[in-house]
Amino acid sequence: EATSTAKLHAEGRIWHRMGDLGYLDNEKRLWFCGRLAERVLTPDGPLHTDCCEAIFNQHPQVFRSALIGLGTPGNQTPAIVVEPEPGLFPKTPADQEAFRHELRTLAQSSPATRTIHEFFFHPAFPVDVRHNAKIHRLTLAEQFA
Repeated sequence: EATSTAKLHAEGRIWHRMGDLGYLDNEKRLWFCGRLAERVLTPDGPLHTDCCEAIFNQHPQVFRSALIGLGTPGNQTPAIVVEPEPGLFPKTPADQEAFRHELRTLAQSSPATRTIHEFFFHPAFPVDVRHNAKIHRLTLAEQFA
């Protein structure tokens, strides 16, 4: 049954579901959006990790970012947790607020992130022990809830 559920028959092809979200554009390119379990379900619709985080990862002081949802799925408030570049963690409340202001400005630059207004800072993200790239976003969400 699990194998059957993981198979999707579309356009004469068999696709294997792996828990990731993505879409094919008009040119048949596959765009990766993130993990299904990590999407944030807001009253305005879902937000996807990779689509949102790419906006904030452009900031020169951001090492990496993580989209998290605060509250109950379907009514979640989206937030971004930032792991700053080494040596650039904002030390004072004024430094944190200045950094947040820059992140809010970035959020307004994309339709994908305009509804994000909450920002937190973390010195070192919890990650999968096998990879230093797979961020434990659900752990961060619990921490900042």
